[in-house]
Amino acid sequence: MDDELASRFAKNVKQLREARGLTQQQIAKLASVPRATWANLESGDANPTLSVLHRVALALQISIEELISTPRAACQFYPKGTLPIRVQGDCTVRKLLPDPIPGMEIERIELLPGVRMTGVPHTPGAREYLTCESGEIVLVAAGERWQLAAGDVVAFRGDQRHSYANPGTRASVGYSIVVLAKVG
Repeated sequence: MDDELASRFAKNVKQLREARGLTQQQIAKLASVPRATWANLESGDANPTLSVLHRVALALQISIEELISTPRAACQFYPKGTLPIRVQGDCTVRKLLPDPIPGMEIERIELLPGVRMTGVPHTPGAREYLTCESGEIVLVAAGERWQLAAGDVVAFRGDQRHSYANPGTRASVGYSIVVLAKVG
């Protein structure tokens, strides 16, 4: 590991252990590694194997990626209107999260009465989940038509042509979660 990565890894491992209120002995036991190994991981001098990284991540209940990523601020507030918004006619599509989640897209869709919006096909193998929060939403995909009411969810291939419509007399709100296919 280069020095910057090793230092970041050590800080993350220690912070995550302390946030869980565990001693080095307790977390080492959960990870099935000696306590001395855990102390070495937190020192920044370790060069752990993939197997040790995997056991550490499992013990902390996080991904290996989170072990080595740059820590984020503890909290950050995003006032209404600061996240990206797309307006297509009488339809508003708003990103829900400020930070990307690898392999996912999450958006809030608001359709005024009588409005139809054409969705853009996603990358091959993508899966899309549409849930209706309020009002009614008609989804057309793969030649099929689903009418969703509040609380309904439909899962479909997101890599094909699809559209969303509001047949009702009041605004509809839905959430689209797209899970992109893993590459390789």
